[in-house]
Amino acid sequence: MEKILIVDDEAFIRENLERILAEDGFRTLSTESPEAAVQIVSEEEISLVLLDLNLGSRSGLDVLRAMKEVDPDILVIIITGYGTVESAVEALKIGAYDYIKKPFKADAIHLIVKLALETQTLRRRVKHLSKDAVGINMVGNSPALLQIFRQIREVAKHETATVLITGESGTGKELVAHAIHNLSPRSERPFVEINCGSLPYNLLESELFGHERGAFTDAKTRKIGLFEDADSGSIFLDEIGAMDMNLQVKLLRVLEDRKIRRLGGNRNIDINVRIIAATNADFKSSIERKGFREDLYYRLNVFPIHIPPIRDRREDVPVLLEHFLFRFSKEFNKPMKGFSREALDLMMRYHWPGNVRELRNVVERICIMHDVNQIRAEHLPREIWGEAPQSEVPFSFEIPPEGIVLDDVVGQVEKDLVVKAFRITGGNVAKTARILNVPRGTLRYKLEKYQLGGD
Repeated sequence: MEKILIVDDEAFIRENLERILAEDGFRTLSTESPEAAVQIVSEEEISLVLLDLNLGSRSGLDVLRAMKEVDPDILVIIITGYGTVESAVEALKIGAYDYIKKPFKADAIHLIVKLALETQTLRRRVKHLSKDAVGINMVGNSPALLQIFRQIREVAKHETATVLITGESGTGKELVAHAIHNLSPRSERPFVEINCGSLPYNLLESELFGHERGAFTDAKTRKIGLFEDADSGSIFLDEIGAMDMNLQVKLLRVLEDRKIRRLGGNRNIDINVRIIAATNADFKSSIERKGFREDLYYRLNVFPIHIPPIRDRREDVPVLLEHFLFRFSKEFNKPMKGFSREALDLMMRYHWPGNVRELRNVVERICIMHDVNQIRAEHLPREIWGEAPQSEVPFSFEIPPEGIVLDDVVGQVEKDLVVKAFRITGGNVAKTARILNVPRGTLRYKLEKYQLGGD
């Protein structure tokens, strides 16, 4: 059970907060003494502190600093009067999670406490994701990702097994390849990687196999290829689906014989290399189109690992967001400590066509562009909060032979958009007006027109 400490010099406030928090099943401790509050934090497992800024002779800011010295990760929500908002902002800079103004409503306490504890839970999950993920530089704890962690750890033990990693662009195929190598007996040996789609056939062939002096016009000296460079280690062939058919034949021989021959050479060279390949291509269609050799596919597909896209493991989104927010807020020295409920809901629903790479870039961009304590919906890129399934808003439809009433159709479109925006913001009129870019008075008129509620 979560334990919450209430620190306020007014008995009525303490009793009111105890009653509100008891409704959610929380265990509460309360005190009016700043010294006792710091002592409780040092002795008890406190999940959250509700701290009044005005504690008589001592400032709540001093108490906050003392609590942070005892426990730097302690979660503190500041309670402040209307006249001390500036001090509340100062508290955020010191490390408070958020602040709430007096007089407060029970619903506001329920919500801010829930969000704060969810943030704390996410931070713990980021730090202690799973013992299965030890040694793997990937973030998430969805069943699909935990299965991938288990696959990585198992195949890493068998250092000669060829691995084929599939998945959309941005899902983390390179991270899986690195993890397999790092957890294997080959970890102290070279890890060599190359993108097979980035070079034309002749250059890729020379890069992989090397060449002897005079093998072709520009071959002034002998060149050792990547297969030889990776000897006793691992070679990662990224985007192998883009490899030229002629080169596929040579790679097939390497897999069968574990030997290579430099261009222009006349002898075979034994190699001891684990081959890890990856692609975002659909092998079945490539084989049908004669773009990829079926026999090579089966040689590569000894141990397949498929990484599903983010849209198929959405439970990883909050953990990834918290991970990247912690990383970039620290890197850019920004005060960001979490996401509002509507911002998180929007990002949970977003399609993420660029997968983890896109999510990472979005968080980095937000941290560069904004200097706020909490990331809200309006801080998100337009493609995220502006995305709406076509079925929800009838922008495109066939006009029937009997025609339409234009005003009725336009009105329905407007109503659908207002309802969707109102739902995104949780019924907050100010935020709804902001994301629809209309004056608040105009929005209130439309809410009354369509008989929708508002705060």
